[in-house]
This record gives sequence, C-alpha cells and structure tokens, in this order.
Amino acid sequence: MACGLQPYNKRLELRVGGDMETPGRIAATPDALDFTVENVEKALHQLYYDPNIENKNLAQKWLMQAQVSPQAWQFCWALLSPDKVPEIQYFGASALHTKISRYWSDIPTDQYESLKTQLFSQIACFSSGSKMVLTRLCVALASLALNTMPEAWPGAVAEMVRVFQEEGGGVDGRARCLALLELLTVLPEEFQTSRLPQYRKGQVRGALAREWGSVCPLLQQLLRRTDSPGAVKARVLRCLSSWVLLDVPLSESEGLVHDCFGALSDPELFDTAVEAIVNAISQPDSQRYVNTLLKLVPQVLALQEQLREAVQNGDMETCHGICRIAVTLGENHSRTLLEQVDHWQSFLALVNMIMFCTGIPGHYPVNETTSSLTLTFWYTLQDEIMSFESDKQAVYLQVYRPVYFQLVDVLLHKAQFPSDQEYASWSSDEKEQFRIYRVDISDTLMYVYEMLGAELLSNLYDKLGRLLTNAEQPTSWQHTEALLYGFQSIAETIDVNYSDVIPGLIGLIPRININNVQLADTVMFTIGALAEWLADHPVMLSSVLPLVLQALGNPDLSVSSVSTLKKICRECKYDLPPYATNIVAVSQEVLIKQIHKTSQCMWLMQALGFLLSALPVEDILRNLHSLITPYIQQLEKLADETPNPSNKLAIIHILGLLSNLFTTLDISKQDDESAEGSAPPVKTAPPPPGPNPVVVVLQQVFALIQTVLSKWLNDSQVVEAVCAIFEKSVKTLLHDFAPMVSQLSEMLGQMYSTIPQASALDLTRQMVHIFASETDHFPPIKALFELVTSVTLSIFHQGPRDHPDIVDSFMQLQAQALKRKPDLFLSESLDVKAVFHCGVLSLKFPEAPTVKSTCLFFTELLPHCSDVPPLARVVQEEGKLLVQAVLEGIGGGASRSLMDQFAEVLFSLNKHCFSLLAVWLKEALQPPGFPSSRVTADQKENFSQQILRERVNKRRVKDIVKEFTLLCRGLHGTEYAAEY
Repeated sequence: MACGLQPYNKRLELRVGGDMETPGRIAATPDALDFTVENVEKALHQLYYDPNIENKNLAQKWLMQAQVSPQAWQFCWALLSPDKVPEIQYFGASALHTKISRYWSDIPTDQYESLKTQLFSQIACFSSGSKMVLTRLCVALASLALNTMPEAWPGAVAEMVRVFQEEGGGVDGRARCLALLELLTVLPEEFQTSRLPQYRKGQVRGALAREWGSVCPLLQQLLRRTDSPGAVKARVLRCLSSWVLLDVPLSESEGLVHDCFGALSDPELFDTAVEAIVNAISQPDSQRYVNTLLKLVPQVLALQEQLREAVQNGDMETCHGICRIAVTLGENHSRTLLEQVDHWQSFLALVNMIMFCTGIPGHYPVNETTSSLTLTFWYTLQDEIMSFESDKQAVYLQVYRPVYFQLVDVLLHKAQFPSDQEYASWSSDEKEQFRIYRVDISDTLMYVYEMLGAELLSNLYDKLGRLLTNAEQPTSWQHTEALLYGFQSIAETIDVNYSDVIPGLIGLIPRININNVQLADTVMFTIGALAEWLADHPVMLSSVLPLVLQALGNPDLSVSSVSTLKKICRECKYDLPPYATNIVAVSQEVLIKQIHKTSQCMWLMQALGFLLSALPVEDILRNLHSLITPYIQQLEKLADETPNPSNKLAIIHILGLLSNLFTTLDISKQDDESAEGSAPPVKTAPPPPGPNPVVVVLQQVFALIQTVLSKWLNDSQVVEAVCAIFEKSVKTLLHDFAPMVSQLSEMLGQMYSTIPQASALDLTRQMVHIFASETDHFPPIKALFELVTSVTLSIFHQGPRDHPDIVDSFMQLQAQALKRKPDLFLSESLDVKAVFHCGVLSLKFPEAPTVKSTCLFFTELLPHCSDVPPLARVVQEEGKLLVQAVLEGIGGGASRSLMDQFAEVLFSLNKHCFSLLAVWLKEALQPPGFPSSRVTADQKENFSQQILRERVNKRRVKDIVKEFTLLCRGLHGTEYAAEY
C-alpha cells in the first residue's frame, strides 16, 4: 500500500462539505468559523500549550465544532500528513471516526469503497507510527465496517485479514500483524458502544458472529507459533477478550481458551491471559456448553501448583489472577457443574481450590488481597444447593456441609486481628479496609447459618469453651475475639432465642480475660446482639450487666458500650428495676466526666429513658431529679451569661440530652415494636393516675427554657433544640402532654411572632395533629394556628424567597390542619384567600421539598370544597390561578421529579371541581406559547381532554402528565425520556 496522502475523493468533499465558510478567528462565533487546516492546528496548539484555562476551553469548544463540521472531510486527511506531530494526527483520525460513526447518513453510497481504501492505506502507514493514532484509525475503519455489514461489505473481517497478510507497502510483517490485531480488537469494542439502531444491532451482531470463523484460526496460529513475539501474543489475547464479549460460543473458542491457560506460565502474558479466560467463561451463554466447561475444570485445577508457588513467593498478582479464574468458573457455572454428578469429585476439587484462596495466608489487605474475591462464590454455591428439590439437596448437603463447616473455620481465621504491634503499623485506610472485609465475612457467616443451622452455633460454642477452659495453653485474644465475632454476626440478624448454647455462651463471657480494646468491643457487641434473648432469660442479666457498666467508663469502648446498654434497656426494661439505681449512677458519672462524644451521650440518655419507663412514678421522679438537676443548674448559669459561641454549644448539648431522654421515657405499656418508630406508639394499657413525670419536669423547667429562648431567639439552632424537646415529648406522650398545651401554645406564638422559624411551625403541626380535635384544647390550638398563619402571611407580603424552609413547614402545617380539623378554616380571623394565594406562589419555588409540601396542601384542600364554605368560595374564585401554576410547572418551570405531585393536584381538581376544571384548562391553555412554545394547540387540547376523562385512575393521570411534560421540554422520544 502506498503511503502518499491523496486528497479525499473530491465529489464527496463537495457533496458533504458544501462551500467553504468565511475565514474567522478560533474563538469566533459559530456562523463565522473557518475550519481550515491552519486554524485547526492553531486551536490544537492553544488547547495543549496555552497556560490560560479560558483559552483552552475556547479552543476545546471550537475543536468540537470543527470535528462535526462538513469541512472535517477536507482537513482530517491533511492533518494525518507524516510531517505533523502525533497530537495533530490524532485529532485528524478522531475527526474521521466522528464523521463516520455519527454522520454516516451524510456519506454517499458510491463513496464507501474509496473511503475504505483510504483508511486501509492510512492504517498501513501508521502501523509503524504513533500507536494512539493507529488505534483511532482502526476505530474509524471498524465504524465503517459496522455501518456497511453485511450488505455493502460482506466478509469485512476476512478482507481485513487478507489485506494485511499481503506483502507490500514497505511495512514490516510484524508491524502489519500488530495493526491487523489492533483492528480486530477494536471492532467488537466499537460494536458495543456504537449508536446503531436496534434492528441493525441484531443484523450486525449476527454478521460479526459469522466472521469469528476468519478470526479464530488466525489468533490460534499466532498464539501457537513459537517464533511469535510477546507483543503479538499479548495483542492476540486482548483480541480474544474483545471477541468473546460478543457471545462467541464457548465451544468455538475452546481451543483458544485452552491456549490461554498455556500463556499463564509466561509472566509477560499472565494478566492478559487471565482477562481473556475470565471474559470467555463468564459470558451468560457459556453455560450451554457443558462438555467444554467440564474440560476447563482440570485445566483450572492444574494451576494449583503455580498458585502455591505464588503464595510462597508472596506474588500477590499471580495469586489474584489464578483465584479470579477459579472463582469465575465456580460462580458462573456452579449449578451446571453440580448437576454433572459423574464429575462430582472434580467440582469438589475446584471448591477446595477456592477454599484455599479464601484461606490464603496473610492479613487482608496488607499481605494479601485475594481472599475477598471468593466470598460471593460461597453465597452462590449455597443458593444453588438449597434450590434443588429435597432428595437431591440431601445428597449435596452430605458432601458440602463439611465443606461449609471448614469455611467457617477459615473465615474466622481470616477475621482475626494481627498482633497489636503489626496492627499499630497499619495505615488508617488499611484498618478501614480490614473493617469492611470483616463486615463481608460477618454477612457470609450469617448466610452460612441458613445451611448449617443450630449446629454451627454449637460448633462455635465448643471451640470457645475449649479455648477459655484450657489452662495449659495460653490463648491469644485474637482467637477468642474471632469466635465471638462469629457468634455476634449470627445473633445480630438471626433469632437465636431457641438455641440451647446461648446460656453457656453468656456463662463463658465473664471468663474472658478482656485485655484489649478490639476484644472488649466485640464482647460488648455480642452482648448487645443477645439483648432480645436476655429479655426472655432475665436471670442471666446479672452475668453481663456489670461488664457493660464497667465498659461505659472507657472512652475507647464508647460506641459499643453505650449502644449495648441502650439495646438492653430497650429490650429488657421490665427486668431492670433491681439494677436501675446502679445503671443511673454509673451513667451519671460518665456523663459528668464527659467521657463520651455528643452522639453517645444522646444514646445514653435514650437508654435511661427506656430504663426509667418501667419504674414506679415516684422512682422515675426521684431518678429524673438526680439525673437532670446538674444540667438544670448549668443551664441556669448559661442563661445568665452573654450569648457567645461556646455557651451556645453547651446550651444545645443540654437541650439535646433532655429531648433524647424524653424521646424514650414513656410510662404507658405499649408495643415495643413502635417504641422508637416514627409512627405514634400504640398504647395497650392505661397509664398510672396523676401527671406524667415528663410533664412534671417540663413544667418545672418551662420558665428557664423561656429565659434561654429570650436570649437566643435569633439563633435558629437554639430555637430548634428547644422545639425538639417539646416535639419529642409530644410524640412520645401523645395525650398525656395535655397539661402543657396551653402554655406551650402561648410560648410558641410569642416565639414565632418575634422571629419566625421553621422549627416552631413543625412543632405547631405536631400540636395540631394531636390536640386540634379535642374540645378542651381547641381554643389554644386555634389561637396559635391563626397567629402563626397571620405572621407567615406577612412574610409572604415582604417576599418569601429567602425562607423556603418556613414556606415548606407552613404548607405542611396547613395540610395537617385540613386533614385533622378543617373547622380551623371556618374562622373569620383566618384569611383563607391569602393562604390559597401563598400556596399558588409556593408552587413556583425552585426547592422541590417546598413544592411537594404545597401540592400536598392542595390535595388536602380540594376535597373540602363541599363541606367548608370559605374553601369552596376561594377555589371557585381563584382556582384558575392554581391550574395556571400547575401547568407552568408541568410546562418546564419545575423539576421533572415533581410531576407525580402536580398530577395529584390535577386529579383532585378533576374529582372535586370537574366542571370548573374544564373551563380553567381551556382558558389557561389558550395563550400561544403557554405552558411551552414546543407544544401545539392540538397537543394542548389532547392533553386537556385526556385529563378530564380520568376521574378514577390516578396512575393514568400521572402518565398523561409525564408524557405532556416531555413534549413541553422537547424531550419526547429522546434517551432522557427513557429514564423516566
């Protein structure tokens, strides 16, 4: 092939390119761009060498336009000239690829042949030149082949092979061979990323599959020749990797895959050979070729010697590669191989090889990174075994239960911590990776329990018992910790209440010599995991509770000890009264000493709330008094001080402690399930007579809280912390909070009138939710509701854009009022029309949560058109504004994620104001260009009719709105629409 650069066929230039445009500068406007060779070179120089980032960006933008311009057909060939630097040649090749792959329809049919010849010629030229340019040219020719197969260029691959095998062009054989392999490698890759229409993809995939017959013998010949250079063999392996992704039948690539195993002994080829084998055997279609898979098993088993040597030599890369092959075969084909019962021993040998990889010596991730690759295999194998019908399953379990017991030993060995000295030398990243690895092991053990059942716990218990009672052999703490970790992994998620080994385990725990933080942590978490069991066996609490209370004093055990105490107090609260004094005393001591971080202090208060809930009322009050008094005194002192950042943190901390205590302190017996849930708990027994202890305490500190507020009313965080105390108390106490309603309503009104904040509205909403329906409490709630509504309306008059949080909370409050007590809207003091207008305005906010809350407000309001006259009037008079705002949002004014909410409003309008909606839709959609210039009058009319027809099927309304919003945004039928 000649390397001279002929200009590309002139006819194509004229037909695709048209006239040259007016010369302009690189940064000129698009209609005055002059895409000449000189300008492209200037722009490339600017992109690569100009230190100014803005100039680089301009050049980048200009070059992207140049690449897709008609003139690209002229300049791309000139840029490939041998005297240009590789960066410029690369851009020429990329421009060619862009034109062929994205603008194929611009190329006249009679030009295909000359374009192909030209590309072959260029590839031959660059086979000894720049590798990156060669690859782009190969990708361009691959794109051309995909666009012309099979009709216009049948046998494309066979022709590529023939052209490059012919002598000539002065290019040496090795360079031509590498160029051909590069071309064959990028062809399937280009197919995977091509933009071919779906029907063409199927045709081309079929044509490529037929071409494998031309590729396979060539690859085999090159891989088997003893004189083939390493670079050629590596490229062959890459080429195979690329083709098998097209689902080449495993039976047809069997010989080549066999050759890949031979290449694993060559360190230079090892990585690419592993990749090729893994890709070949992980194709979904490969499980059909049972005989080929059976032949692969001995080949994988034959790698065990190489694997052992790699382990001895600390060669992690080789271990990793061989393990990947074994795991890929096992994971993808475990069912197929299990079903070949005549070959059960070879599959068992493969399973044992994977077990060797799981237990590979060394600590993950410092001395080995291979074992983690195997964990999903054990899930897969277990799933397959357990999915067989029972008689077959029994046979497999006989073989594989012992394997899984061995796996537990191996996993617990791998989960062991290194020596203290070695662990101290690890980086924080290595420690974190090890922690995640242990979590993966924990998940695997939990899963394995499904197969091994109670016997697994007995097995762990026996081992732990032998370890702790053997006086002759000193035990390493790591060994004990790993066994406990195994127990904890299972007990955390599986109901072990019926296990007969737990009493023994609880008995063993106090015998553990806890001389190490990691071991102590695991002991704590194990006790926490057994909290439900302890609730059923309270006699055992005395064995473990002292350990937990002792650990509370150790800052290193903060998370584990506090979370364990919280679990015990939640699960076993009715069995804890005998220990209450001690628990409160120890907790108070650690709180005063400030041993724990803020979040653990909050957990500890929640634990104490659970604990106190089960005591007689006088004991609760006595304990509360001793627990809270130091904080109240501190708060009094802080309230007198001039506000500053440090005393602000102290105030928020104390208020947080109180609200966390009141979150869980509930003296009514209730379903424990819902005790901490977001839904109000279900009361199952009447509370004792007299005021609730929480109310007693709140009444005592009320004046103090008011004093704190008066100083800090400007600070949203302090206001939030104050509101949280009452909100948590109201949620927990429900109607027991009644004595506080009047004074809290008054305080909230004063707070909100002085400086409006969202947290005050949220607390008001909670009060409305629980007390608005009660006759006794309606007056203060009504007064508060009217006051905060009036204050918020004045914010809207001043401009609400700076307060999206207040608008969001306000809309939620109005929706709650409509839901719980629509009578609130009968009041003459409430400006219903102004509230409605605020809603319409809020629909146009850019913040999605605010718009969602507003849509909820309207869907709660519209059903009351029939029973609340003021609402009926305002909807009748102002409803068109609402329809316009909703249409504006659908037309593109709001995020597409909100379309379901807008659809709900339209559906509600259609259901409750049908005849009015028909008029409003007609009037609102009348103006041209509304809600979008992209929709025609017919499309608007069609949308309107579709909406009006759907009065029952809400799902259908949502689909209609989604369809219309895509039309309005010009996205209908695009790939963006597909995500919808």
